[in-house]
Amino acid sequence: MSNYRRARVAGGTFFFTVVAYRRQPILCDEPVRAALREAIREVRQSSPFKIDAWVLLPDHLHCIWTLPPDDGDFSLRRSLIKRRVSLAVGAQYRRAEWLNASKLKHRESTVWQRRFWEHSIRDEEDLRRHVDYLHFNPVKHGLVSGASDWPHSTFHRFVEAGIYPADWAWNNVDSSQPLQMPFS
Repeated sequence: MSNYRRARVAGGTFFFTVVAYRRQPILCDEPVRAALREAIREVRQSSPFKIDAWVLLPDHLHCIWTLPPDDGDFSLRRSLIKRRVSLAVGAQYRRAEWLNASKLKHRESTVWQRRFWEHSIRDEEDLRRHVDYLHFNPVKHGLVSGASDWPHSTFHRFVEAGIYPADWAWNNVDSSQPLQMPFS
């Protein structure tokens, strides 16, 4: 069994990528979104964290969280959220043909991949790059022409706060010019 080393920094800020099992395009479905919202609400009651930025795509999500000053256990939070979502929608998204011995042994659903990727944010510049990456992701994947067209993102919150212009990251801009990132 793998022994993953995770940076457990109390009060740290972390970027995460979480992927649907076998990259199923199910995460933007209303039942999954509702289950995800409820799971986050429940987990934050017992294990608080701040959501700094978020984007939900059909087959994966990216988010940035900041933990409380005395707590570095993001794995527990991530695990509890994934479990609650799986319990809420697992039957609806169950694919019996994908339930191998390992998934059965670990009592896993066919909603999420087992692992997730995390990166400890090092400084303000690192945070800015990851926020931009996260908000640009729907454009990068060809889901929309501009970040403002994607509804499942904190991009709109950032526009309201004056951090991004509403027309940021449109793919029909002059491609000879570099994309102007709002934090740059």
